[in-house]
Amino acid sequence: KDVMPEIRALTMQVKVSELAVIRALPYVAAANPDAVRNAAPIDLVSAEDFSNGVSTWDLDAINVTNFGEGRVADYDGTGVYVAVLDTGLVDVWRAFFPEERIAVNYAKSFGGGGGEVGFVSEQPNKWEHDQNSHGTHVTSTILGYSYRGTPVNGVAPMATIIPVKVLNQNGSGWSSTVAMGITYVADLKAGPLADFPVVINMSLGGPSLDAIEQAAIDYAIAAGVIIVASAGNSGTRGMGYPGAYAPVISVAASGWIGEWTAAGWWRLLDVNDPIDPLDFYITDFSSRELAGQDLDVAAPGSWVVGPYKINSGMSLSYYYLGGTSMASPHVAGIVALMAQKYPALTPEYAEVILEESAIELSPGFRTVYGPSGQPKVYTWGADATGAGLATADAALAATIPLP
Repeated sequence: KDVMPEIRALTMQVKVSELAVIRALPYVAAANPDAVRNAAPIDLVSAEDFSNGVSTWDLDAINVTNFGEGRVADYDGTGVYVAVLDTGLVDVWRAFFPEERIAVNYAKSFGGGGGEVGFVSEQPNKWEHDQNSHGTHVTSTILGYSYRGTPVNGVAPMATIIPVKVLNQNGSGWSSTVAMGITYVADLKAGPLADFPVVINMSLGGPSLDAIEQAAIDYAIAAGVIIVASAGNSGTRGMGYPGAYAPVISVAASGWIGEWTAAGWWRLLDVNDPIDPLDFYITDFSSRELAGQDLDVAAPGSWVVGPYKINSGMSLSYYYLGGTSMASPHVAGIVALMAQKYPALTPEYAEVILEESAIELSPGFRTVYGPSGQPKVYTWGADATGAGLATADAALAATIPLP
């Protein structure tokens, strides 16, 4: 159905009974059914009041902004490309993001895949006609966004986003399509973007590691692309892939105990400085690390505000979303800041810096008040945190040229 020569892979339609025969062939390294990939928030609550919304709690929590001061990070992502492999952007994306921050010339959409279709096709311009909004919300964490002219900060507001649609309008897709998207970005890094740092964010996943997807990741990392992915929303059932694959920087979802303690909490309450781990918790949905899986760091993934449309058309709407999908772009944005400071940053070095600079979050429990005002106790162990809470200031301080 498809051939991906860069990673020596192909897709084909065969009977299930033939799979073992194919695996036994001497020139076949691996073969498996195309794996399902999904991206969906855990919770969403409508948000309408963004007046004076410059610094949000999640950016304060990773020390990109500070309450009452605005932006405090020394870098803004200038010169760094971040490919968001997701559902694409909604029709009205220009109402949220500066047009110059979206690399329209490199934007792509891939569709198809799966056992019934097999063939992965390009879909011209479909990347900017998304009906799902997941990719738009993810992008807003990296870039920030406009609420009818009111700027809301992002982790790396001067980075350039490459939207790569690999999931359909339902937020689901196949690993073969994801692999095609990864390979496409790797080829950009090897070609026209050879002189620029390139980061991939994948707020998506599934329960098993796919051979073609793994080969595409290895190919991209060898080209110098730094890959960040969500850990998954399966709680104690374990991490999702590709996030659990060791060379990928995986991100768990943390929250702040100050959530919902006052109206407008996301913009009116201050996250303590320096960051106190006792003010943070790991969400119950955030995937725990099982044997053979690799969880790296945690970042805000509970009640993150951004543009999110639940209806088609030209209307604008904004929601609080929860999920490791929301945590991953915080770290992808931090990596963009690190790569701006040190353009020779490698995928391996980026992961080391993030882990060594993270704030340890010990196993424990927190009582947190939700949007209904009711308390909820969150409990987690060492398998839920990775190295701890990622922050931009600590990661940037540790980003120094290698000898």
